[in-house]
Amino acid sequence: MNSRFADLWNLREKFLSACSVSFRDCVRIMNLLSINERLLEKDLIQKAQKRDRSSLERLYRHFYGYAMSVALRYSGSREEACEIVNDSFMKAFDKLDQFSIDNSFKAWFRRIIINTSVDYYRKNLKHYAAMDIEKANAVTYDPDIIDALSKEDILRSLGELPETLRLVFNMYEIEGYKHNEIGEKLGMPASTCRTYLARAKEKLREKIIAINQIKNEGAVR
Repeated sequence: MNSRFADLWNLREKFLSACSVSFRDCVRIMNLLSINERLLEKDLIQKAQKRDRSSLERLYRHFYGYAMSVALRYSGSREEACEIVNDSFMKAFDKLDQFSIDNSFKAWFRRIIINTSVDYYRKNLKHYAAMDIEKANAVTYDPDIIDALSKEDILRSLGELPETLRLVFNMYEIEGYKHNEIGEKLGMPASTCRTYLARAKEKLREKIIAINQIKNEGAVR
């Protein structure tokens, strides 16, 4: 985060902690600061679109944390996530002139990160253990199982899922893709995507049960 963004953030924190400022005033000030931050971000992107090296570096630093948070959900390790993030930035910089400044850069960049994650998966598919489709088809699960899982537990357990299961689960449950859209990207039938999703939920359920058992045993001790 560059100094101008850091100054804005510090100013917002000071206002929130000031007892003499009413809640309504705090909200108004936060909205104004948010607008100013978006204007600064817009200015940064416009300069980066002109291939200004300093602005490109600042754009990289500003969105690196966000990009990593997305990539980590799709990768099996931090090393993989770093590779996905760097590839995503390269693609984003190459296509930066195609970005409309009136749109959300985060949303635009997020799609690039997801597509890069899919490309990474397909490129490294031979390194991942093939899933036994017959076993997956035999899996039965509660359709409402996802409701019983907390977000924290899901995110903690997602990284332990096999690559294909993690990818399908993320795209369907978190990003909102439909099964046919996932199938097109991954080169598999929509019915297979449903199977992978069912297996992912079952795996997550097993992990959550194991986590709860460990917590309960610790509480007893």
